Amino acid sequence: MLVPFVDLKAQFQALREEVMPRITRVMEEASFILGPDLAAFEEKFASYVGTRFCVGVESGTAALQLALESLGIGRGDEVILPANSYIASALAVSAVGARPVLVDCDANYLIDPAMLDDAVTPRTKAIMPVHLYGQAVPMDAIVDVARRRGLYVVEDAAQAHGARWDGRHVGAFGDVACFSFYPGKNLGAYGDGGAIVTDDAALADRLRLMRDFGQRKKYEHLIKGGNCRLDSMQAAVLDVKLRHLDAWNDARRRHAAAYDARLAEIGIKPPPLLRNEGHVYHLYVIEVEQRERVVEALRERGIATGIHYPIPIHLQPAYADLGLRRGDFARTERSAQRVLSLPMFPELTEEQIAFVADALASSAPLAVA
Repeated sequence: MLVPFVDLKAQFQALREEVMPRITRVMEEASFILGPDLAAFEEKFASYVGTRFCVGVESGTAALQLALESLGIGRGDEVILPANSYIASALAVSAVGARPVLVDCDANYLIDPAMLDDAVTPRTKAIMPVHLYGQAVPMDAIVDVARRRGLYVVEDAAQAHGARWDGRHVGAFGDVACFSFYPGKNLGAYGDGGAIVTDDAALADRLRLMRDFGQRKKYEHLIKGGNCRLDSMQAAVLDVKLRHLDAWNDARRRHAAAYDARLAEIGIKPPPLLRNEGHVYHLYVIEVEQRERVVEALRERGIATGIHYPIPIHLQPAYADLGLRRGDFARTERSAQRVLSLPMFPELTEEQIAFVADALASSAPLAVA
């Protein structure tokens, strides 16, 4: 049996009858840029998240960069973010000329709210919590620090479409929030894509200018904007997929529960869980000993896995200028050495989950922490 890490082909086959007419319609109408499909999706996604506005852009990284820039964050400023995240979070901060200030993760792999106050300096302008692996950061704690210290909150929700905290979708807590629609996400396009959501009308208006050369009408440029638009084809695909997002997330939770039960039998701890209601399991992440040997043992059985993320941001050559060293973020570094992501996608079958668990059982002397 072959078990892919993500099966986008299976998802497309299930959606073919819905998605192909929408793609065809965009092509027939030839409204490829800033067309009605984009406007329709933006309205629906804002409503889904629970915000007033959504601005579609070219990628999740672009969303983060534009969000920071729209808040006036730039050279000389600092943004606090987790050391345990994909490098795009930090790159967006660097792209606007600001300095990323990293803090360690907690036992749930998420930014540790207890470390935020000590990270704030006179130059700090924002906190960027990352809802990692599909689990929501405790946003009440983040917002409390931000409001006390006069800081913006920029949510990085690239891995958490549909995740909740205290009954509210992530993305509805910060001054602005950013999503990625990379194909493998819980809500993924057929190419790159992203979105920014906010309740601030003036901010949304500025973001629309920024994504489209600073113009409201052609050839009249009000600010120095760029070309960062989400195209109509991707918006049409996302509009179709959004109808299925909650059902897909429910399926991911069922798969996670099945993994939890099977792995408990062989002594492998399930992923840490803050609140069961909120996790959407973009990734199902466990910790193992002798990870490379476990990965190879599973690969030999036809099981694909992932590692998120083997080199922490502060140890990347790109961020040597931060002057950070090994040992500065103990939890993040431990995670980087031990985490392993198992296959997780809505179309995963009970047989595939059992097969993965049995393969891990065979390598249990290697895997059990």
